[in-house]
Amino acid sequence: MARRERAAALRPPADAPRRAAPQARAIADLPPVLDSLFDEPIESWLALQLPASEATPTMLGRLGTLAYRYTSRVSLEADAVLLEVQGSVRLFGGIQALCAQLLERCRAAGLAPRWALAPTPLAALVLARADRRIMVRARDRLMGELASLPVESLGWSADTLERLDSLGVRTLGALLRLPRAGFAKRFGKEALLTLDRLSGAAAEPRRGFLPREHFQVRSEPAFELVTQEALLQHLAPLLEQLEQFLRARQCGVDLLKLRLAHRAGQFTRLDVRLAAADVSAERFTTLLSEQLARRALPAAVIDCELRSGALQPFIAHSDSLWRPAEHGGALGRESPALIERLRARLGSDAVYGLCLVPQHRPEIAWRVAEPALDAPSQCSAEALYHLSTLRRPLWLLRQTAQLPCAVSDLHWIAGPERIETGWWDGQDVARDYYVVREPRGAQLWVYRERLPPHEWRWHGVFG
Repeated sequence: MARRERAAALRPPADAPRRAAPQARAIADLPPVLDSLFDEPIESWLALQLPASEATPTMLGRLGTLAYRYTSRVSLEADAVLLEVQGSVRLFGGIQALCAQLLERCRAAGLAPRWALAPTPLAALVLARADRRIMVRARDRLMGELASLPVESLGWSADTLERLDSLGVRTLGALLRLPRAGFAKRFGKEALLTLDRLSGAAAEPRRGFLPREHFQVRSEPAFELVTQEALLQHLAPLLEQLEQFLRARQCGVDLLKLRLAHRAGQFTRLDVRLAAADVSAERFTTLLSEQLARRALPAAVIDCELRSGALQPFIAHSDSLWRPAEHGGALGRESPALIERLRARLGSDAVYGLCLVPQHRPEIAWRVAEPALDAPSQCSAEALYHLSTLRRPLWLLRQTAQLPCAVSDLHWIAGPERIETGWWDGQDVARDYYVVREPRGAQLWVYRERLPPHEWRWHGVFG
């Protein structure tokens, strides 16, 4: 019986082939890879070429940002995006798996580019413009694939193409067979350099594409948005774009700014602050829903604009084996989620943390800060070091008050502790503090002014 149970445990789940089937089918639809039998490819350039009607700067930037998830070597052409993927092949499980995943993401984004893979960027671009969906990684096999392509695929001027046609040169194969010295004399050294870059005989430096560092998108709905559900449904694609934008850069944000436009020039602004940087569109939607639930919009929404705050490095962490505060377990994801939910419902000013300040004056020895989710800051650690040997009450009064009873009725426990400081900023104090017990049993923190009239004041209560 134990042998059967072990065999059942080792057996793959029934849905495993179904999960792998879509990726396997996508890889099977790709052409075979033309590799070299002798040399390992140095570079592998993938060209994604858009039709002329779609090759706008916005669409090219969107496609370049999508390609940036697979490699940092991305460059833009007038109608295409080029990316060098040789360094990412093993990371994605092979060149075919990488191309299949990238093309699937393009289709999911509503893009259908022509594509080709070649060992040089210009060759990949030429093959893509000719709609040759081919994967060539060997330079010795590249010339055979380029030979039949028309000369027009190089994008040269009409005068140059007419002169080549008069010589009977109409394909790249015929062009590459021309004598180099005579070709350079007739058409110039730049044209010869282009042919060398096409074949890989000369390097081709390319200007890198840098994606945006801030996310900003504006969307005008097809109809006026009256309900919260309709508004959230319209914002869902924008938040998905934000998540893809952040994941491509391995960054997160802790601030979102939403601007809603109404008729008659009215605007509604919502600032969503997170307790910790995140990338999840689902989490952003939840916080926006909480804020919209407690806001009454003045009119229907006719335009939406979403912006992100400054990007912050985001490192995904695995869940701890132990719960927070259990066997040394650290704070989990529930802590920032709870803080964000409370802020969304009650407002950012109603939920805050406290930070100690290295000051001896009790009334300015703390300040309002963001809720601390990690280790104490350097300032807090320094303040704790200074106050580690001193006894301080849990509750301080906003304003010091008169004693609740006569001085003679107090029972003295500790003191005096002299605090005399602040002469440099005009808020100087000179006090002698005591820990006392009042007749009802509460322990108080009181002080006596050292300057006349030597008044007694009540400042805090011990828990």
